[in-house]
Amino acid sequence: MYPRITHIALHVEDLDACVDFYREYCAMAVTHRRGGEGQRIVWMAEPGREGDFIFVMMNGGHNLDLPERDYRHFGFALQSRAAVDAIAARARRAGCLVWEPRDEPYPVGYYCGLKDPNGNFVEFSYGQPLGPGAEPLEAS
Repeated sequence: MYPRITHIALHVEDLDACVDFYREYCAMAVTHRRGGEGQRIVWMAEPGREGDFIFVMMNGGHNLDLPERDYRHFGFALQSRAAVDAIAARARRAGCLVWEPRDEPYPVGYYCGLKDPNGNFVEFSYGQPLGPGAEPLEAS
């Protein structure tokens, strides 16, 4: 058996704000909570992927200050360009849009970027060869 990614752990400053962000923009749900002695831990997953891949968030971290042109990010696939535009509009109103919607050559597609409350960048895309309903990546 090969190694398989199961989670990403994020040490965040404002755990409640991060949970709210991932609920609202990524439709993730809390699947587990625990704590003790000042430590709080929350597991979040996309519906139906609770046993496949989760974000583990822990309080007590520090906010990140990534430059806008730093493209490290978490990527989420959407069902259409209109869905990317809708997320971008919501994020623009909330003040967390960092990359306006843009079109890039395959395999990047159409995407926008948001900043979560901890400073992580989160990409929402359509037209990439990843995610539900995606076409396979063309050989190079």
